[in-house]
Amino acid sequence: MDLDNWQREVLETSGNLVLRSGRQVGKSTCISIKVSKFATSTPNKTVLVIASVERQAYLLFEKILAYIHDHHRNLIMRGKNRPTKSKILLRNGSTIYCLPTGLSGYGIRGYTVDLLVADEAAFIPEEVWSAVTPMLAVTKGSIILLSTPFGKGGYFFRCFDDPNFTKFHISSEECPRISPEFLEQEKKRMTALQYAQEYLGEFVDELRQFFSPDLIRSCMTLSKDSVIPTGTNYLGVDVARMGRDDTVLFSLSHHKQTLYQRDLKITNKTLLTQTVNDILHYDKVYNYRNIYIDDGGMGVGVFDPLLVNPQTRRKVIPINNASRSLEPDWGSHRKRRLMKEDLYNNLLSLMEQNRIKLMDDPDVAHSLKSVQAEYNDDRLRIFGAYTHIAEALIRAAWCVKSKSLNIYLY
Repeated sequence: MDLDNWQREVLETSGNLVLRSGRQVGKSTCISIKVSKFATSTPNKTVLVIASVERQAYLLFEKILAYIHDHHRNLIMRGKNRPTKSKILLRNGSTIYCLPTGLSGYGIRGYTVDLLVADEAAFIPEEVWSAVTPMLAVTKGSIILLSTPFGKGGYFFRCFDDPNFTKFHISSEECPRISPEFLEQEKKRMTALQYAQEYLGEFVDELRQFFSPDLIRSCMTLSKDSVIPTGTNYLGVDVARMGRDDTVLFSLSHHKQTLYQRDLKITNKTLLTQTVNDILHYDKVYNYRNIYIDDGGMGVGVFDPLLVNPQTRRKVIPINNASRSLEPDWGSHRKRRLMKEDLYNNLLSLMEQNRIKLMDDPDVAHSLKSVQAEYNDDRLRIFGAYTHIAEALIRAAWCVKSKSLNIYLY
Protein backbone atom coordinates (compact mmCIF):
# COMPACT_ATOMS: atom_id res chain seq x y z
CA MET A 1 0.00 0.00 0.00
CA ASP A 2 1.33 3.44 -0.94
CA LEU A 3 1.23 5.38 2.35
CA ASP A 4 1.74 9.07 3.05
CA ASN A 5 4.75 10.09 5.12
CA TRP A 6 2.63 10.85 8.19
CA GLN A 7 0.93 7.45 7.91
CA ARG A 8 4.30 5.69 7.95
CA GLU A 9 5.30 7.77 10.96
CA VAL A 10 2.12 6.78 12.80
CA LEU A 11 2.83 3.11 12.08
CA GLU A 12 6.31 3.46 13.53
CA THR A 13 5.16 5.25 16.69
CA SER A 14 4.74 3.23 19.87
CA GLY A 15 2.79 4.10 23.02
CA ASN A 16 -0.18 6.43 23.32
CA LEU A 17 -1.02 8.55 20.30
CA VAL A 18 -3.72 11.04 19.42
CA LEU A 19 -4.50 11.92 15.82
CA ARG A 20 -6.70 14.78 14.67
CA SER A 21 -7.30 15.51 11.04
CA GLY A 22 -9.48 16.91 8.37
CA ARG A 23 -11.88 14.62 6.58
CA GLN A 24 -10.88 11.83 4.21
CA VAL A 25 -7.12 11.99 4.83
CA GLY A 26 -6.84 8.24 5.49
CA LYS A 27 -6.64 8.16 9.29
CA SER A 28 -8.90 5.12 9.73
CA THR A 29 -6.99 3.23 7.02
CA CYS A 30 -3.71 3.98 8.75
CA ILE A 31 -4.97 2.98 12.20
CA SER A 32 -6.59 -0.21 10.87
CA ILE A 33 -3.14 -1.27 9.57
CA LYS A 34 -1.51 -0.39 12.90
CA VAL A 35 -4.09 -2.37 14.90
CA SER A 36 -3.87 -5.34 12.53
CA LYS A 37 -0.08 -5.49 12.78
CA PHE A 38 -0.21 -5.27 16.57
CA ALA A 39 -2.75 -8.10 16.90
CA THR A 40 -1.11 -10.41 14.36
CA SER A 41 2.49 -9.90 15.46
CA THR A 42 2.04 -10.12 19.25
CA PRO A 43 0.29 -13.21 20.64
CA ASN A 44 -2.29 -13.30 23.43
CA LYS A 45 -3.19 -9.62 23.23
CA THR A 46 -6.60 -7.99 23.57
CA VAL A 47 -7.60 -5.01 21.45
CA LEU A 48 -10.80 -3.01 21.97
CA VAL A 49 -12.13 -0.69 19.27
CA ILE A 50 -14.76 1.77 20.48
CA ALA A 51 -16.82 4.65 19.14
CA SER A 52 -19.77 6.57 20.46
CA VAL A 53 -22.26 4.59 18.38
CA GLU A 54 -22.31 1.11 16.90
CA ARG A 55 -22.21 2.13 13.25
CA GLN A 56 -19.11 4.28 13.68
CA ALA A 57 -17.26 1.58 15.60
CA TYR A 58 -17.97 -1.01 12.91
CA LEU A 59 -16.52 1.16 10.13
CA LEU A 60 -13.02 0.93 11.60
CA PHE A 61 -13.53 -2.67 12.72
CA GLU A 62 -14.43 -3.75 9.17
CA LYS A 63 -11.23 -2.17 7.82
CA ILE A 64 -9.20 -4.05 10.42
CA LEU A 65 -10.82 -7.34 9.47
CA ALA A 66 -10.31 -6.64 5.76
CA TYR A 67 -6.59 -5.93 6.25
CA ILE A 68 -6.05 -9.09 8.31
CA HIS A 69 -8.01 -11.11 5.74
CA ASP A 70 -5.84 -9.78 2.91
CA HIS A 71 -2.46 -10.14 4.67
CA HIS A 72 -2.84 -12.74 7.43
CA ARG A 73 -5.83 -14.83 6.39
CA ASN A 74 -4.37 -17.99 7.94
CA LEU A 75 -4.46 -16.37 11.41
CA ILE A 76 -8.23 -15.85 11.41
CA MET A 77 -10.15 -18.51 13.35
CA ARG A 78 -12.83 -20.41 11.44
CA GLY A 79 -15.93 -22.45 12.18
CA LYS A 80 -17.73 -21.56 15.41
CA ASN A 81 -14.92 -19.07 16.21
CA ARG A 82 -15.16 -17.22 12.91
CA PRO A 83 -15.33 -13.40 13.00
CA THR A 84 -18.55 -11.73 14.08
CA LYS A 85 -19.53 -8.08 13.83
CA SER A 86 -18.02 -7.49 17.28
CA LYS A 87 -15.12 -9.96 17.66
CA ILE A 88 -12.15 -11.34 15.71
CA LEU A 89 -10.33 -14.35 17.17
CA LEU A 90 -6.81 -15.05 15.90
CA ARG A 91 -4.87 -18.32 16.04
CA ASN A 92 -2.05 -16.63 17.98
CA GLY A 93 -4.41 -16.08 20.92
CA SER A 94 -5.07 -12.39 20.25
CA THR A 95 -8.61 -11.02 20.15
CA ILE A 96 -10.02 -7.82 18.68
CA TYR A 97 -13.33 -6.57 20.07
CA CYS A 98 -15.56 -3.83 18.66
CA LEU A 99 -18.14 -2.16 20.90
CA PRO A 100 -20.10 1.09 21.02
CA THR A 101 -19.64 3.09 24.21
CA GLY A 102 -23.21 4.33 24.47
CA LEU A 103 -23.86 7.36 26.64
CA SER A 104 -22.02 6.19 29.76
CA GLY A 105 -19.70 3.31 28.86
CA TYR A 106 -21.62 0.97 31.17
CA GLY A 107 -21.86 -1.81 28.58
CA ILE A 108 -18.09 -2.04 28.07
CA ARG A 109 -16.94 -2.05 31.71
CA GLY A 110 -14.92 -5.02 32.88
CA TYR A 111 -12.63 -5.55 29.88
CA THR A 112 -8.86 -5.75 30.36
CA VAL A 113 -7.11 -4.66 27.18
CA ASP A 114 -3.61 -4.18 25.80
CA LEU A 115 -4.65 -1.64 23.16
CA LEU A 116 -7.65 0.70 23.26
CA VAL A 117 -8.63 2.41 19.99
CA ALA A 118 -11.26 5.16 19.97
CA ASP A 119 -12.64 6.28 16.61
CA GLU A 120 -14.21 9.76 16.35
CA ALA A 121 -12.98 10.19 19.92
CA ALA A 122 -14.07 13.84 20.10
CA PHE A 123 -17.71 12.69 20.03
CA ILE A 124 -17.44 10.11 22.83
CA PRO A 125 -19.27 11.42 25.93
CA GLU A 126 -17.10 12.60 28.80
CA GLU A 127 -18.62 10.05 31.19
CA VAL A 128 -17.30 7.18 29.09
CA TRP A 129 -13.61 7.83 29.69
CA SER A 130 -13.81 7.07 33.41
CA ALA A 131 -15.19 3.66 32.41
CA VAL A 132 -12.64 2.77 29.71
CA THR A 133 -9.26 4.08 30.88
CA PRO A 134 -9.06 1.62 33.85
CA MET A 135 -9.03 -1.21 31.28
CA LEU A 136 -5.33 -0.47 30.72
CA ALA A 137 -4.29 -0.37 34.38
CA VAL A 138 -3.11 -3.98 34.66
CA THR A 139 -1.62 -4.40 31.19
CA LYS A 140 -0.04 -0.92 31.04
CA GLY A 141 -1.39 -0.86 27.50
CA SER A 142 -1.69 1.98 25.01
CA ILE A 143 -4.46 4.26 23.77
CA ILE A 144 -4.97 5.41 20.18
CA LEU A 145 -7.40 8.29 19.66
CA LEU A 146 -8.42 9.47 16.21
CA SER A 147 -11.03 12.04 15.28
CA THR A 148 -12.03 15.16 13.45
CA PRO A 149 -12.11 17.94 16.10
CA PHE A 150 -15.35 18.96 17.79
CA GLY A 151 -14.79 22.19 19.70
CA LYS A 152 -12.31 23.01 22.44
CA GLY A 153 -13.12 20.71 25.32
CA GLY A 154 -13.40 17.08 26.33
CA TYR A 155 -10.94 14.23 26.75
CA PHE A 156 -9.78 14.21 23.11
CA PHE A 157 -8.94 17.93 23.24
CA ARG A 158 -7.11 17.60 26.58
CA CYS A 159 -4.91 14.79 25.26
CA PHE A 160 -3.16 17.29 23.00
CA ASP A 161 -1.72 18.89 26.14
CA ASP A 162 -0.86 15.52 27.70
CA PRO A 163 2.89 14.68 27.53
CA ASN A 164 2.02 10.97 27.66
CA PHE A 165 0.63 11.15 24.09
CA THR A 166 2.40 11.51 20.76
CA LYS A 167 0.40 14.03 18.75
CA PHE A 168 -0.40 14.07 15.03
CA HIS A 169 -2.28 16.76 13.13
CA ILE A 170 -3.04 16.30 9.41
CA SER A 171 -5.00 18.72 7.25
CA SER A 172 -7.09 17.61 4.29
CA GLU A 173 -5.07 20.09 2.26
CA GLU A 174 -2.01 17.89 2.89
CA CYS A 175 -3.68 14.81 1.45
CA PRO A 176 -2.61 14.14 -2.18
CA ARG A 177 -5.83 12.18 -2.83
CA ILE A 178 -8.06 15.23 -2.28
CA SER A 179 -8.07 17.63 -5.19
CA PRO A 180 -7.53 21.37 -4.64
CA GLU A 181 -10.60 21.98 -6.81
CA PHE A 182 -12.82 20.03 -4.40
CA LEU A 183 -11.45 21.85 -1.38
CA GLU A 184 -11.93 25.20 -3.10
CA GLN A 185 -15.60 24.31 -3.68
CA GLU A 186 -15.95 23.36 -0.01
CA LYS A 187 -14.40 26.69 1.05
CA LYS A 188 -17.07 28.51 -0.92
CA ARG A 189 -19.86 26.32 0.52
CA MET A 190 -18.74 26.56 4.16
CA THR A 191 -17.89 29.36 6.52
CA ALA A 192 -14.22 29.87 7.40
CA LEU A 193 -14.70 28.35 10.87
CA GLN A 194 -16.59 25.34 9.56
CA TYR A 195 -13.93 24.67 6.94
CA ALA A 196 -11.19 25.04 9.58
CA GLN A 197 -12.78 22.35 11.71
CA GLU A 198 -13.88 19.90 9.03
CA TYR A 199 -10.95 20.07 6.60
CA LEU A 200 -8.05 21.75 8.40
CA GLY A 201 -8.63 19.71 11.56
CA GLU A 202 -8.47 22.75 13.83
CA PHE A 203 -10.01 23.04 17.28
CA VAL A 204 -12.53 25.84 16.85
CA ASP A 205 -14.05 27.37 19.97
CA GLU A 206 -16.48 29.70 18.20
CA LEU A 207 -18.61 26.86 16.84
CA ARG A 208 -21.14 25.91 19.49
CA GLN A 209 -23.12 22.76 20.06
CA PHE A 210 -26.75 23.55 19.14
CA PHE A 211 -28.34 21.13 21.62
CA SER A 212 -26.57 21.01 25.00
CA PRO A 213 -25.69 17.58 26.47
CA ASP A 214 -27.90 18.23 29.50
CA LEU A 215 -30.85 19.18 27.31
CA ILE A 216 -30.42 16.05 25.19
CA ARG A 217 -30.30 13.83 28.28
CA SER A 218 -33.38 15.49 29.78
CA CYS A 219 -35.46 14.53 26.73
CA MET A 220 -34.32 10.90 26.50
CA THR A 221 -36.80 9.49 29.02
CA LEU A 222 -38.37 6.62 27.07
CA SER A 223 -37.27 2.98 27.08
CA LYS A 224 -38.30 -0.05 25.06
CA ASP A 225 -40.82 -0.87 27.80
CA SER A 226 -42.40 2.60 27.84
CA VAL A 227 -46.08 2.80 26.96
CA ILE A 228 -46.51 5.41 24.25
CA PRO A 229 -49.87 7.22 24.47
CA THR A 230 -52.19 6.84 21.51
CA GLY A 231 -52.02 9.99 19.42
CA THR A 232 -51.68 11.31 15.90
CA ASN A 233 -48.62 9.90 14.15
CA TYR A 234 -46.16 11.75 11.93
CA LEU A 235 -43.10 10.63 9.97
CA GLY A 236 -39.89 12.53 9.20
CA VAL A 237 -37.61 11.14 6.47
CA ASP A 238 -33.99 11.88 5.62
CA VAL A 239 -32.83 10.09 2.47
CA ALA A 240 -29.19 9.01 2.13
CA ARG A 241 -26.96 11.16 -0.05
CA MET A 242 -23.68 10.77 -1.84
CA GLY A 243 -20.95 9.93 0.69
CA ARG A 244 -23.41 8.73 3.32
CA ASP A 245 -25.35 5.49 3.26
CA ASP A 246 -27.96 5.82 6.04
CA THR A 247 -31.61 6.60 5.36
CA VAL A 248 -33.67 7.52 8.43
CA LEU A 249 -37.41 7.18 9.12
CA PHE A 250 -38.33 8.91 12.40
CA SER A 251 -41.88 8.42 13.73
CA LEU A 252 -43.45 10.70 16.35
CA SER A 253 -46.84 10.51 18.07
CA HIS A 254 -48.56 13.77 19.07
CA HIS A 255 -50.63 13.46 22.26
CA LYS A 256 -51.85 16.32 24.46
CA GLN A 257 -49.30 18.90 23.31
CA THR A 258 -46.40 16.46 23.69
CA LEU A 259 -44.48 14.50 21.05
CA TYR A 260 -43.39 10.92 21.79
CA GLN A 261 -40.90 8.93 19.75
CA ARG A 262 -42.91 6.12 18.23
CA ASP A 263 -40.29 4.42 16.09
CA LEU A 264 -36.91 4.87 14.43
CA LYS A 265 -35.70 2.95 11.41
CA ILE A 266 -32.19 3.42 10.02
CA THR A 267 -31.31 1.53 6.85
CA ASN A 268 -27.89 1.25 5.25
CA LYS A 269 -27.20 1.33 1.51
CA THR A 270 -30.89 1.00 0.71
CA LEU A 271 -32.30 1.36 -2.80
CA LEU A 272 -34.74 4.25 -3.22
CA THR A 273 -37.45 1.78 -4.21
CA GLN A 274 -36.96 -0.04 -0.91
CA THR A 275 -37.21 3.24 1.00
CA VAL A 276 -40.53 3.93 -0.73
CA ASN A 277 -41.75 0.46 0.23
CA ASP A 278 -40.59 0.97 3.83
CA ILE A 279 -42.54 4.22 4.09
CA LEU A 280 -45.66 2.61 2.64
CA HIS A 281 -45.31 -0.27 5.10
CA TYR A 282 -44.93 1.95 8.17
CA ASP A 283 -47.78 4.17 6.98
CA LYS A 284 -50.04 1.11 7.06
CA VAL A 285 -48.81 0.33 10.58
CA TYR A 286 -49.05 3.86 12.03
CA ASN A 287 -51.48 5.63 9.66
CA TYR A 288 -49.51 8.89 9.54
CA ARG A 289 -51.29 12.21 9.36
CA ASN A 290 -48.33 13.69 7.48
CA ILE A 291 -45.06 12.39 6.02
CA TYR A 292 -42.35 15.07 5.90
CA ILE A 293 -39.55 14.26 3.48
CA ASP A 294 -36.50 15.95 2.05
CA ASP A 295 -37.33 16.18 -1.65
CA GLY A 296 -33.96 17.59 -2.70
CA GLY A 297 -31.20 15.51 -4.31
CA MET A 298 -31.75 11.78 -3.82
CA GLY A 299 -34.95 12.48 -1.89
CA VAL A 300 -36.88 13.34 -5.04
CA GLY A 301 -36.64 9.68 -6.05
CA VAL A 302 -38.63 8.82 -2.93
CA PHE A 303 -40.94 11.85 -2.82
CA ASP A 304 -42.28 11.54 -6.37
CA PRO A 305 -43.55 7.93 -6.07
CA LEU A 306 -45.22 8.79 -2.75
CA LEU A 307 -46.86 11.85 -4.31
CA VAL A 308 -48.60 9.76 -6.98
CA ASN A 309 -49.44 6.81 -4.72
CA PRO A 310 -53.11 6.95 -3.60
CA GLN A 311 -52.09 5.79 -0.11
CA THR A 312 -49.74 8.70 0.57
CA ARG A 313 -50.41 11.47 -1.95
CA ARG A 314 -52.46 13.53 0.56
CA LYS A 315 -49.95 12.95 3.34
CA VAL A 316 -46.53 13.58 1.86
CA ILE A 317 -45.07 17.05 2.41
CA PRO A 318 -41.68 18.12 0.98
CA ILE A 319 -39.19 19.83 3.28
CA ASN A 320 -35.61 20.07 2.07
CA ASN A 321 -32.40 21.55 3.38
CA ALA A 322 -32.52 24.83 1.47
CA SER A 323 -31.43 27.63 3.76
CA ARG A 324 -34.37 29.78 2.68
CA SER A 325 -37.67 28.47 1.41
CA LEU A 326 -41.32 29.29 0.88
CA GLU A 327 -44.34 27.64 2.45
CA PRO A 328 -47.52 28.23 0.44
CA ASP A 329 -50.99 27.44 1.67
CA TRP A 330 -52.33 25.40 -1.24
CA GLY A 331 -55.78 26.86 -0.61
CA SER A 332 -54.64 30.44 -1.05
CA HIS A 333 -51.92 32.58 -2.52
CA ARG A 334 -50.41 33.58 0.83
CA LYS A 335 -46.81 32.60 1.42
CA ARG A 336 -44.46 32.92 4.36
CA ARG A 337 -40.72 32.44 4.60
CA LEU A 338 -39.43 29.24 6.17
CA MET A 339 -35.77 28.67 6.96
CA LYS A 340 -33.78 25.62 7.97
CA GLU A 341 -33.16 27.38 11.28
CA ASP A 342 -36.93 27.38 11.86
CA LEU A 343 -36.94 23.58 11.83
CA TYR A 344 -34.06 23.30 14.29
CA ASN A 345 -35.33 26.09 16.54
CA ASN A 346 -38.74 24.43 16.63
CA LEU A 347 -37.18 21.20 17.92
CA LEU A 348 -35.02 23.16 20.38
CA SER A 349 -38.11 24.91 21.73
CA LEU A 350 -39.96 21.61 22.14
CA MET A 351 -37.00 20.15 24.03
CA GLU A 352 -36.65 23.19 26.32
CA GLN A 353 -40.38 23.12 27.08
CA ASN A 354 -40.23 19.39 27.86
CA ARG A 355 -42.74 18.73 25.09
CA ILE A 356 -40.86 15.93 23.35
CA LYS A 357 -39.94 12.52 24.77
CA LEU A 358 -37.23 10.51 23.03
CA MET A 359 -35.86 7.01 23.45
CA ASP A 360 -32.69 6.56 25.50
CA ASP A 361 -30.79 5.76 22.30
CA PRO A 362 -27.06 6.51 21.76
CA ASP A 363 -27.61 6.97 18.01
CA VAL A 364 -30.18 9.70 18.59
CA ALA A 365 -28.05 11.36 21.27
CA HIS A 366 -24.94 11.26 19.06
CA SER A 367 -26.79 12.81 16.14
CA LEU A 368 -28.24 15.64 18.24
CA LYS A 369 -24.85 16.23 19.84
CA SER A 370 -23.16 16.52 16.42
CA VAL A 371 -25.34 19.48 15.38
CA GLN A 372 -23.28 22.67 15.50
CA ALA A 373 -24.19 26.29 14.91
CA GLU A 374 -22.38 29.47 13.97
CA TYR A 375 -23.50 33.04 13.50
CA ASN A 376 -22.08 34.35 10.24
CA ASP A 377 -23.04 37.69 8.72
CA ASP A 378 -25.86 38.01 11.30
CA ARG A 379 -27.27 34.69 10.18
CA LEU A 380 -27.34 31.36 11.99
CA ARG A 381 -25.75 28.48 10.09
CA ILE A 382 -26.47 24.92 11.28
CA PHE A 383 -24.45 21.89 10.21
CA GLY A 384 -22.85 18.67 11.45
CA ALA A 385 -21.20 15.42 10.41
CA TYR A 386 -23.74 12.93 11.81
CA THR A 387 -26.99 14.86 11.57
CA HIS A 388 -29.07 12.50 9.42
CA ILE A 389 -31.12 11.31 12.43
CA ALA A 390 -31.57 14.88 13.64
CA GLU A 391 -32.64 15.92 10.12
CA ALA A 392 -35.42 13.32 10.10
CA LEU A 393 -36.44 14.32 13.62
CA ILE A 394 -36.73 18.06 12.89
CA ARG A 395 -39.03 17.26 9.98
CA ALA A 396 -41.29 15.00 12.03
CA ALA A 397 -41.37 17.58 14.85
CA TRP A 398 -42.56 20.26 12.41
CA CYS A 399 -46.01 18.69 12.76
CA VAL A 400 -46.72 21.03 15.71
CA LYS A 401 -46.37 23.99 13.32
CA SER A 402 -47.59 22.72 9.99
CA LYS A 403 -51.28 21.99 10.66
CA SER A 404 -51.72 19.88 7.52
CA LEU A 405 -50.45 22.50 5.09
CA ASN A 406 -48.57 21.24 2.07
CA ILE A 407 -45.13 22.82 2.24
CA TYR A 408 -43.05 23.53 -0.83
CA LEU A 409 -39.40 24.32 -0.18
CA TYR A 410 -36.86 25.12 -2.86
